[in-house]
Amino acid sequence: MESNSILILREVRKRFGGFTVVDGVDMDIIKGKLTMLIGPNGSGKTTLINIISGFYKADEGYINFNGKDITNMPPNYIAKLGLVRTFQIPSPFLKLSVLENLLVASSNPGEEFFKAPIRKFWINKEQDDVEKAFKILELLEMDHLYDKPSYTLSGGQLKLLEIGRALMFGAKIILMDEPASGVNPTLAHKIFSHMVNIKERLGITFFVIEHRLEIALQHVDEVYAMIQGKIVSHGSGDKVLRDPKVIEGYLGE
Repeated sequence: MESNSILILREVRKRFGGFTVVDGVDMDIIKGKLTMLIGPNGSGKTTLINIISGFYKADEGYINFNGKDITNMPPNYIAKLGLVRTFQIPSPFLKLSVLENLLVASSNPGEEFFKAPIRKFWINKEQDDVEKAFKILELLEMDHLYDKPSYTLSGGQLKLLEIGRALMFGAKIILMDEPASGVNPTLAHKIFSHMVNIKERLGITFFVIEHRLEIALQHVDEVYAMIQGKIVSHGSGDKVLRDPKVIEGYLGE
């Protein structure tokens, strides 16, 4: 176990009927790093992300996030602790502006029934949230789009907006499922470059699933390879891709 691990998995298993989809997974995700999980379709990657984030319950095993046991906790509880996931298909509030999409990701005392009528309880927080949102948009190079409805954004910009909303929510680690999917190579590199910048400037940890290795491997710190529900290799990108188990099971050659 790494002393600087922010996310620790031990012997995590998930079965659907008689089929084991996640089979005894051990992982140590290092704080402030960009870690990637690779593997062929059907290897259990998204199921694992769903277990970590609380959308599925593990049948066996243990998950610790930032020193706290989160095994089989509900997703909203896990997210409030700072473990936030995004999805392969972004789901913003399409009719809200880019800025408004970030603001709704932040909690405000004005949302409480008894505090809402009393302005002094929430006005300062609202102003702070707007300033924070603009700083995040500047970090993502999207501040010029702050007043644009989110439905006008490109696919890549929507994925950056998802990162922005996670940061606004207070994420310590962001789990992303195929952030480069459906995005042209230039913008895909830009998405990963923004992740690198965010982890270096803010200390945010990223744990991503990605199939576009030719893009992602230029940016990630560590790689795990998953085959048929098991972690078969871990290390640098070059080391993992040279592993015979990965070549046979993932690359198929």
